Amino acid sequence: MKKVSFAEFGGPDVLHLIDAEEPHAGPGHIRIAVRAAGVNPVDWRVREGQVLSAHPTELPAGVGLDAAGVVDEVGEGVEGVRVGDHVFGEGASTYAEFAVLSAWAPMPEGLTFEEAAGYPSVVETALRVLREVGVRPGQTLLVSGASGGVGSAVLQIARERGITVIGTAGAANQDYLRGLGALATTYGEGWVERVRGLGRVDAALDLAGSGVLRELVELTGDPRKVISIADLTAPEHGVRFSGTAGSVPDALAEAADLIARGRLHIPVDTSYALADAAAAHIDSQAGHTRGRRVLVV
Repeated sequence: MKKVSFAEFGGPDVLHLIDAEEPHAGPGHIRIAVRAAGVNPVDWRVREGQVLSAHPTELPAGVGLDAAGVVDEVGEGVEGVRVGDHVFGEGASTYAEFAVLSAWAPMPEGLTFEEAAGYPSVVETALRVLREVGVRPGQTLLVSGASGGVGSAVLQIARERGITVIGTAGAANQDYLRGLGALATTYGEGWVERVRGLGRVDAALDLAGSGVLRELVELTGDPRKVISIADLTAPEHGVRFSGTAGSVPDALAEAADLIARGRLHIPVDTSYALADAAAAHIDSQAGHTRGRRVLVV
């Protein structure tokens, strides 16, 4: 089978499409024929060799956590899923023609494989950081870097829970944020005052790692009210860095429910061929995403 792999840490050029042995589903797991794989910032952080305790890496390594596809192997002890089912979920080395998943759910009706591949880690992260930051209905949450996959999910889940969201993003994505129910403003010079003009901030999320933690602490008045998923210097500011996943099966179930009720939709910004994984990482690192990036297998 074809698989994206890297044998050394480094830039996008270390990614190579190779011939590899097929993985197989062990106890408690399933294998899918991958139709699409989600591209997440954690993928290129791992590729660069950044210290991420949740994702220890032994070289050579595959790439990718999220995927959607067709079940073709069911491991011992697994119930409720059969060969031929369409599922989306999280596993390992999903930038490949076949991948083993450790958590999965039936694909919500009406989603394409490309769309479904963009949800698993994104929704788990969104639900986790909303829980960790402790924002409550009636309060206001500031989201820095709000137009990407996690931001798109946070905005919609927060709206569903009665939380007001102020989102920052580039000028081209202002209408997109407003369409998701956020009060939108641009980042760049003067952004703190623009946020203040939109209202009081009770809690804040740093989703982009753009060096704004000091300002987020200033706006909330308390580093304990700020969570980052993207800036490894967070502890230096007294801010919690959230990098350890919670229950992915629970997140998938909630995502499927929200999607089915029309309360959650994350568009696919760009699709890439498996051989173009390096280009997908370059674009992901550049930011300015509106929704998700996925690889089509």
